[in-house]
Amino acid sequence: MVHTPVLLQEVVDGLQARKGDIILDATVGGGGHSEALCKAVGGKATIVCLDADEDALLRSQKRLAACGCSFRFYQSNFRHVDAALQELGIRDIQRALFDLGLSSFQLEESGRGFSFQGSEPLLMTYTRGAGPDELTAEHIVNEWDEENIATILHSYGEERAARRIAAAIVRARGIQRITTTAELREIVERAVPRRGRTHPATKTFQALRMAVNDELRALTEGMQKAWNALTPHGRLAVISFHSLEDRIVKTFCRARASEGKGIRVTRKPITPTRTEVLANPRARSAKLRIIEKV
Repeated sequence: MVHTPVLLQEVVDGLQARKGDIILDATVGGGGHSEALCKAVGGKATIVCLDADEDALLRSQKRLAACGCSFRFYQSNFRHVDAALQELGIRDIQRALFDLGLSSFQLEESGRGFSFQGSEPLLMTYTRGAGPDELTAEHIVNEWDEENIATILHSYGEERAARRIAAAIVRARGIQRITTTAELREIVERAVPRRGRTHPATKTFQALRMAVNDELRALTEGMQKAWNALTPHGRLAVISFHSLEDRIVKTFCRARASEGKGIRVTRKPITPTRTEVLANPRARSAKLRIIEKV
């Protein structure tokens, strides 16, 4: 399976990477964006490839092996990008990209419960082997109280039926521990009848994944640390996939612009063309924002 990178040409055009740049790909995934950026600079750049998922790093290493650029691979959540760069001996970068979407591999092949299709362990962790002290979706649905479950479903998933779903989860776990994605999907399906094309479990799974990985705070921290590492006239690009992420990115870009520290390259987010959405339906909610450091 080859993961299809979203807004590929728009990222290349917007970042305007140059020969000799040090480029941070904070979520390398399948390596598609890094591959295109490397080609755009004729193979003459250093690209730092970060990912919390070790499987993603292995896939991207294979894909990028013959691309020509100097690739530096490092397993880390992007919230620790400062420590990663320091350990790699890199002080400054000229371009940075954050692609906040899940890859096809994570959804369909990781076995970690990101998708409500099929039946997998309720992990939702980006790292492959969750330790006994690591937060998982199974822990949340079985150990957290009903109020807290409802809060994360509403806050992270923007789920209107959050209280109803939380109550259904608590009732179900009182009978038997919830351990698989199939069990959780069926609980949500019974609690919320399906209306329209979107599966009723979509927002619940999104919210749990975001809570397990503390994604919104990680995004805020990661963007700021990447920004700190950018040299003047360096560019930061972020692809988000839902309103909570986009709101954080928009607020960050506006704040840097109002402080006189940045210029918003994209006043409004760039979204996929109809052709791209037809070819890759997962791209439909993507929004790209780019800011240049003064």
